[in-house]
Amino acid sequence: MSTDQSTGVVKPSSEHPLNEYSYMFDKEVRLTEEDILQLPSPHMTPEHMLIVKKRIDAAIRSKEIDGVVITHGTDTLEETAYFLDLTVESVIPIVLTGAMRPTNEIGSDGVRNLQSAVWTAMSDNAAEKGVLVVMNEEIHAARYVTKTHTTNVATFRTPTFGPIGIVSKKEVMFFQKLIKTEYFPIEQVTKTVPLLTAYAGMSGAFLEALAQTGIDGVVIEALGAGNLPPATLNGIKLLLDQNIPIVLTSRAFNGIAQDIYDYEGGGKQLKNAGVIFAPGLSGPKARLKLLIVLEKSSDHNYISEVFEIM
Repeated sequence: MSTDQSTGVVKPSSEHPLNEYSYMFDKEVRLTEEDILQLPSPHMTPEHMLIVKKRIDAAIRSKEIDGVVITHGTDTLEETAYFLDLTVESVIPIVLTGAMRPTNEIGSDGVRNLQSAVWTAMSDNAAEKGVLVVMNEEIHAARYVTKTHTTNVATFRTPTFGPIGIVSKKEVMFFQKLIKTEYFPIEQVTKTVPLLTAYAGMSGAFLEALAQTGIDGVVIEALGAGNLPPATLNGIKLLLDQNIPIVLTSRAFNGIAQDIYDYEGGGKQLKNAGVIFAPGLSGPKARLKLLIVLEKSSDHNYISEVFEIM
C-alpha cells in the first residue's frame, strides 16, 4: 500500500518495497516469493485462509523450506494467523507480519517488520511454537494476539499474557511458549457461524431470528466475565433446543470468560443451560475455531472439550 500524494488516500501499489533494499540479512538465506492473494485484508474470508493453508501444507510436504513468512493486511491478520494455527500441522516456523504505515510515508514500518519476520522464521527457536505474529519487533502467539489501535505501529498486543518473544537488532529471543497446541485437519470450510456482541438492554430478537436461518453455531461476546442480559435467554434456549452450539467469550479486552455469576443471565446459569465458554479467545477467533471444529463434529461434548483448552 502507498499514499497518493495528491489526495492523501491509501491504496494498493504495484511497487515492491523490497526492491529498494539490496542487503537485509547478515547470513545466507534463500527467499522464495509467491503471490497467492492480492487482497485488502477486509476482503479476506475463511475460504481464502484455506487457500493459504493448503499452499503451506504443500510447501511443507516438499521438504524444501525451513520456514514460512506471510505478509498480510493488519485488519484481519490475527484471524488468518489463528486459522493457520489451528489447521496447519507443522514444526517449522510460520510467521505473519504486516505494516501500519504505507511504504512511501515517513516512518514506514513494513520493510522492518518483514525483516524481523524473516529473522524469526530463520531462528531454530521459533519452531514448535505455533503460528507467530511479528510486528514492531515483538513476537506474539497467533492464539491471543489482537489489533488494539487503528493506526499506531504498536497496535498488535497480547492482552493478559503478553508477547512470547522479541526481536532485538538481529537477535530473536523467546521467553514464553504455549503449553498446549491444537490441530484440526480440514479440507473445506462450509459452516455458517455469526458473531454477536452483547450490550446493555439487549433483547433476544437477534438470537430468535438467527434460529430461523439455518446457522450451524453462534458466538457471543458477552458482558464482563461471561454474562448476558436476561431478555436474551429465550433466544438462547431456542438455539440450544435446536442443538445449535453457542460459544461465549467476553467483550472485555483483558481477562478470560468464566462461569462465575449465579443470577438470571449470569455465566453459571448459562453454562448449566449448555452454553460453551471460550476462555482467553476473542470473539472473532472463537468464531473461526467454531467454524473449524464444526467441520469435524457437531457433538456438544466434543465442542465443549476443545474450547476448554487455553
